[in-house]
Amino acid sequence: MNAVLLKSGQMVGALGILIMLIAVLARVGGSYTLGGYATATLLLAGIGAVSVGCFLLLWVLVERAKG
Repeated sequence: MNAVLLKSGQMVGALGILIMLIAVLARVGGSYTLGGYATATLLLAGIGAVSVGCFLLLWVLVERAKG
């Protein structure tokens, strides 16, 4: 279970960073939308994904501390 949570946390976090990077590069490039979504919405989605990834990694740490 810990291995699944660890890999999931890493993948979701990396995906969130990628989404944020794309949103920032699009906005710096002068585009307010990307694929029909506002760049601010994509940035918030990336932040949410990184938060979920952090939660999953924290869950792994708590499980390891328990036992």
